[in-house]
Amino acid sequence: MKKIWFIGLLIIAVLISGCTTTTTTQPASTPVATTSAPVTTTPAPVSVAIQSSTFVPGTVGISMGTTVIWTNNDGVQHTVTSVPKGAFDSGPIDPGKTYSYTFNQAGTFEYSCTIHPSITHGNVVVT
Repeated sequence: MKKIWFIGLLIIAVLISGCTTTTTTQPASTPVATTSAPVTTTPAPVSVAIQSSTFVPGTVGISMGTTVIWTNNDGVQHTVTSVPKGAFDSGPIDPGKTYSYTFNQAGTFEYSCTIHPSITHGNVVVT
């Protein structure tokens, strides 16, 4: 009879242990603050060729902050000089060399070659 009591208690102990639940508490996750840096885009440079004593293209339209790069493809020196003088002036550009200027102000900027005044003037329209 003692054996039956022992087996009965054992079965009850097993049943009771199966009815209990174990819970584990985990600390709440802390949100991580994220900051995003402002996205800045630099406009792609615009190219103008100096060839056959002409600015090609003669007029370019750009947005503020854009750099224009003039390349002297002629066999002689040229300049890229604002008309009237003052906004920008490349000085003499040797054959195969470049001059660049970044336009940070809106407006229409006319330019010419002071070495060869007969060259058609060019324009940069900045919006």
